[in-house]
Amino acid sequence: MQKIQQYITLINQELADIKYQKEPKELYLPIKYSLELGGKRLRPALLLLANDLFGGKPEHALNAALAIEIFHNFTLVHDDIMDNAPLRRNHPTVYKKWNSNVAILSGDVMCIHAIRYLAKSNPSYLVEILDIFNTTAIEVCEGQQLDMNFEKLDTVTIDEYLNMIELKTAVLLAASLKIGAVLAHAKPEDANHVYEFGKNLGIAFQLMDDILDLYGDPKKFGKQIGGDVLANKKTYLLLKAKELANGELKKELDFCLNSSVLDKESKVKRITKIFDSLKIKQKAEAEMNLFYNTALAHLDSISVAQEKKQVFEDFAKALMNRES
Repeated sequence: MQKIQQYITLINQELADIKYQKEPKELYLPIKYSLELGGKRLRPALLLLANDLFGGKPEHALNAALAIEIFHNFTLVHDDIMDNAPLRRNHPTVYKKWNSNVAILSGDVMCIHAIRYLAKSNPSYLVEILDIFNTTAIEVCEGQQLDMNFEKLDTVTIDEYLNMIELKTAVLLAASLKIGAVLAHAKPEDANHVYEFGKNLGIAFQLMDDILDLYGDPKKFGKQIGGDVLANKKTYLLLKAKELANGELKKELDFCLNSSVLDKESKVKRITKIFDSLKIKQKAEAEMNLFYNTALAHLDSISVAQEKKQVFEDFAKALMNRES
């Protein structure tokens, strides 16, 4: 885990050193502001870690890592507009601090900057990593659109939900790892295994997030407990409950979801009681563990020494044992 932290520090230093044009300031200040808000920087750090796994040098993958982080932040700037989110990391979102038009245009420039950084990578691998990046960028947009579509749909299946979180959340993590591997001249089968490791771990991560939203420790979770329940958000937990509930339980669930008289606390308590009676938490944990174990199986299949892969296993365990 120490090496991951070193890479996170490196990414933060490089982002802080980016020189922006002074004019028009309404275009470039929001980009600087967005990247200075912080973040875990896990995707670029994992890109560098995957590069190291196959014997690459960090300086050869650094521009690609910066591209991934800038692209990720671009998606957040635009997502905040679509979600009407006033805060990002406890600070005003770009569109709230300026306006939606500024946020859209600054986000567009961030996306172009990401491609520009990626294009600085080793020309021998440029076609391949651009294809990975472009495919992933389209998939992330598809995932966001599906997520918005789900808000208006009465019926969403669990398979549809899992596909959505794969596209919206997991594929960018997976692509980061694969790009790092490709830049280190990893064998195609190993690059695919590291991609699948990231994808399945990303899905498991989101399922853990669904669970923590309702069952996490409020002192550690950092967000309102039951926020997804209050928003009637179609998470794995709610979709599984809808699938299993019948009779009086189904009537109670429908009432809680559609009632205009229930206060927030009562709604969360009553829906939690329904989930508990259907053992929804345990079912969600079983689904999460299925993806987590699939991720570890792909990690195990990578043809490098086990001791070099240990940092990825440690990272995966830490991610799944989090409380926030």
